[in-house]
Formats: sequence, structure tokens, C-alpha cells
Amino acid sequence: MSAAPETAALGAESRPHVPVLLDEVIAALAIEPDELHVDGTFGAGGYTKAMLARGAQVFAFDRDPDAVREGQSLVDASGTRLTLVPERFSRMRQALLRLGVEAVDGVTLDIGVSSMQLDQAERGFSFQADGPLDMRMEKAGQSAADFINHSDEAEIADILYHYGEEPKSRRIARAIVAARPIERTGQLAEIVRRAVGHKPGAKKDPATRAFQAIRIHLNDELQELEGGLSAAEDVLKPGGRLAVVTFHSLEDRLVKRFLRERSGAVPAASRHRPEQAEGRAPSFEAVAKPIRAGEAEVRRNPRARSATLRVARRTAASAWPEAPLGHSKPSHKQGKQR
Repeated sequence: MSAAPETAALGAESRPHVPVLLDEVIAALAIEPDELHVDGTFGAGGYTKAMLARGAQVFAFDRDPDAVREGQSLVDASGTRLTLVPERFSRMRQALLRLGVEAVDGVTLDIGVSSMQLDQAERGFSFQADGPLDMRMEKAGQSAADFINHSDEAEIADILYHYGEEPKSRRIARAIVAARPIERTGQLAEIVRRAVGHKPGAKKDPATRAFQAIRIHLNDELQELEGGLSAAEDVLKPGGRLAVVTFHSLEDRLVKRFLRERSGAVPAASRHRPEQAEGRAPSFEAVAKPIRAGEAEVRRNPRARSATLRVARRTAASAWPEAPLGHSKPSHKQGKQR
């Protein structure tokens, strides 16, 4: 099928932020002309552009006001086929109903921070360039500086341990508290490196885990992912496709468990979810094994190295009641035991 005139114009634009596993995601969605699709993580619009090029009508969500503002030109160029929704993807069900949409043919989620956010030093998501300690996707609420400078040592240690899987979390938390106030990304990164005895040139900078943990905590990212998966289950038509790209084990474990449970691959009752009713009909069926980027893509985009794509198809069964997937917020007591 040839692209509509406005979509052809979109393809002519430069795309400095190419989404990871783009070809694989679009192939998995198997988009037909005039289908309704949700891009739950609009970012710079890479997935959305590809969906539009296949003839889909797209409802793109983003909680970041910068992404929404920058995406207006794409909305204008798409005619009536793109609706940009300034909302968290966990609320897609309510937002779509407000737009008169009860069900869609596909939902795509690209979890975590976007390349666009990482590249803007003033957003404070990365320590590659010095900037203010912010990390807020919605530019509202508690900033990273607020958290670092006003939380107690035990809470900081818990966040680093649970969301960054940082084995030296207590040591880093002590160093952070001793060095306060901390206002800059470069300052925090150096404190973390000194605390763990990092050697320049080592394979992985330990500040990576600390920044990941703080960002996930501030933006409720794992809770948002849980809500987004349940929302996708609610809005997908029978036969609709779900595609989720994750970048680290915490995210991927949540997606894997959700799809295994909803496909009937996990026993109904478990110590994590003893309240789950037995005999519930599977709401999803797996359509592919986990997909990872090939060598060529990793060479073009190193961020793709850690990406995992999981894909499933919605069945005709009713959506399951929303319930936690075994994830809970960190406990101070756990932090004190390390």
C-alpha cells in the first residue's frame, strides 16, 4: 500500500531519535489500513510515524509536556489520523472513552526514559552532560534534588537497592547524605563513583544504576507499567496486539509475568497472588518468543543492546481484575538489613 500524501511528507522529516526495534514492533502489530492503534509512549514520534505510514489511526500518549508540544507539528501533518493525548498511558482506558473510542486494534509501549529526554541536560535524566537534578517526566512534583536532599538515608538506600539493583546501596546512601546539598547531575554521579571505588575506564559506570533507581522512583515507573498493561488488556479488541519494549530486568520481569499469567502459563494461585480466582479464561496468547535487537541495530544504536520486545494477542475472554504483579514499593526495614 502506498502512503497517504501527508504520511509521505512525514517520512521525509529527519528522525534523530529512532525508536528501538522499530521494524520488529511494526511487523508484530500487523497493521491494516484504518485500524485504531495506541502508541502509549509517543516520545519523538518514531513508532507513531511508522503506524501512520501503514494507514492506522493513532492515539498517542505522553506524560511529558515537551513531547506533547513538539508533537503538534506531526498532528497537523497527519490530518485527522493522529490524536496526541497529554496523559499517562495507564489512563488510556479513561482517555479513549472521553474520545468516544471503546476498543483498539493495537497497543505499543516503549518503557523507560526516551532518548530525547536523555539528550537534554536540563532535564537531569543523564550524567553524560552536567545539568540540574530534575528527572521529572511530567515536570511536576518532587524532583531528584528534592528526594536526594530531604529523604533519610534508609529510604535512599532502599530506592537504590530495589529500583537500581545496587548491591552497595547503603554505602552510596551514606555518601549522599554526607555530601548534601546536591543539586547537579555531575555532582551526584561523582559521589556515587567515589562511594563504590569506581575506576575510570571500567565497563559500566555505577552512577547508571543510581540514576535509574531515582528516576523510576520519582516517576512511579513500575506502578505505571502495571497499570498500563492492565489498561491495554481493557482496551484491546479480540485479536488485538500488544507490543512492549523494555530496557532492564525490573520492567521485563513485570511484562513477562503479566503475559504468562494472562495466557494461563502460571498457576492461578501463588504466594504472590493468593486472591487470584482459579479457572479464569486466558485474556492473551503469546505470538512470539522475546525479540532482541540484532547486531546491525546495536551498532547503529547502542541503546538497543538491552532492549527486549514481548508481543501477545488479545483473546475474546474478559479482562482480569487489575491486581499487583508481585511488585511493591521498597520498605525501609529491608534497607536497614543490608
